[in-house]
Amino acid sequence: MKLPILFASILIASPVLALDLAPDAELGKSEAEIRQTLTGMGFDVRKIETEDGKIEAYVVKDGQLAEVYVDPASGKVVKIEDQ
Repeated sequence: MKLPILFASILIASPVLALDLAPDAELGKSEAEIRQTLTGMGFDVRKIETEDGKIEAYVVKDGQLAEVYVDPASGKVVKIEDQ
């Protein structure tokens, strides 16, 4: 009986960004394409830079800051870190 309650509390505590972005979401292969896609999704793109072979976008939505890592070869999200 405790397991469903625990699972429900995890879902409620999940970050809002997880609902909007997911790994393997295709955002674009260039910094300009990624900025345009994220802005179109309602994100405030604070900074984009290329580091360690990945494009890193620092975004804010609904007061929540996150780093989105994109593989420039595929244009897909490889990692999302909530701040």
